[in-house]
Amino acid sequence: MPHPDGGGRSEASESARLERSVLLTGVDLAQFLGHRDRLIGELEGQHPEVEFHARDHVLTLRGPATAVVDAERVVDQVLEVARRTGAVSRNDVREITRMVLRRSARPEGEPSAAQLLSEAILTVRGQTVRAQTRGQRSYVDAIDDHTITFGIGPAGTGKTYLAMAKAVQALQRREVARIILTRPAVEAGERLGYLPGTLEDKIDPYLRPLFDAVGSMMETEAVPKLLQSGTIEVAPLAYMRGRTLNESFVILDEAQNTTPEQMKMFLTRLGYGSKMVVTGDVTQVDLPLAASGLRVVSGILKGVDDIHFAELTADDIVRHSLVGRIVDAYSAYEARKPREKQA
Repeated sequence: MPHPDGGGRSEASESARLERSVLLTGVDLAQFLGHRDRLIGELEGQHPEVEFHARDHVLTLRGPATAVVDAERVVDQVLEVARRTGAVSRNDVREITRMVLRRSARPEGEPSAAQLLSEAILTVRGQTVRAQTRGQRSYVDAIDDHTITFGIGPAGTGKTYLAMAKAVQALQRREVARIILTRPAVEAGERLGYLPGTLEDKIDPYLRPLFDAVGSMMETEAVPKLLQSGTIEVAPLAYMRGRTLNESFVILDEAQNTTPEQMKMFLTRLGYGSKMVVTGDVTQVDLPLAASGLRVVSGILKGVDDIHFAELTADDIVRHSLVGRIVDAYSAYEARKPREKQA
C-alpha cells in the first residue's frame, strides 16, 4: 500500500513486522550518508531493533512495526535538516531521535525537530553555525529575547560558541557597534606569577580560547583589522571596571570564576543599546576560597524582568558522546559525596 503522503514509500507487514522505504531526494547522497555510511551506523545505534539499508537513493527500514514507524519519523526529520543545511551530524541524529520519540504528537503550530535544529545563525567559510539541541535552541532564542542571558551548563554544551555566533550576527546586522569578550584570569593549577614574560604574555593563555572562538566565527583576514580598530575587544574582566559599555554585545566567559563582587561590577557595566551573555559551569569553580559569583547571582536576579537563566544539561553536549557520559558520572559522584560523609 503506498504511503499516504505520496513520498515514494511502500510498506509490507507480516506478524507485526514492517518494511518501509524512504526516498533520499534533495540531498548529496554521499555527503548525507557520510564516510562508510556513518549516518546509518548512528541510526542503527539509536534504533537497535530496526535494520537500515541504503541502495541508490532509497533507504529501507525493516523491523518491528512500532520501531520502524518511529525510526521513519526520525529519518524524515534528519532528511529535512540535510535539505535545509546541506549536512547532518551524528549529534543531529541523536537529538532528533530524542525530540521525536519524546513527543508522540506535536502540538499544532509547534516547530518540528528539523525546523528547530536547522535555523542558521551564521555561515562561515561555507559551514553553518546553528543550535544542535532543543536546549541550545532555547538558549539562542533567550539571547534574542533578553538583554542579559545567563548560559549555565557543563563543558561542550555550546555556551560560549553560540553566544559568540549571536555576537557576530548582531555586529553584521549593525545591531551593535562592537563585540567585547572577557573572562576572569584565575589560575587552575598553575600560578600566574610564575609564568614567563610580560603581564600581557601571562594573561594571554586565559584569553586564548576567546581569540580562537573569534577566529572560528569570522573570515580569518578580517579578525586582526577588527581587533586593531577596537570593533572586537578581548580583555580580562578586571579591565571592565569603571566603564560603561554602550552599543556593545558583551560576553563574560568562565563566569563561575568570578566573585560575587566581580559579577556585580560586570553586570553594572551595561549601557544603552547593549546585550550581555554570561556563560559558565558551576561545577568547575577554580576560586580557592571565595564564593562563585555565578552561583550567587541566580538567587539574586532570577525573576528580574529582561534577565534570563538558560540551563543547559548533558543532553546538550555536542562534543564526543563520551563527554556526556563523563559529565553524568561526575554529577553522580558529586551527589554521592554528602551521603558518604554522613555515613
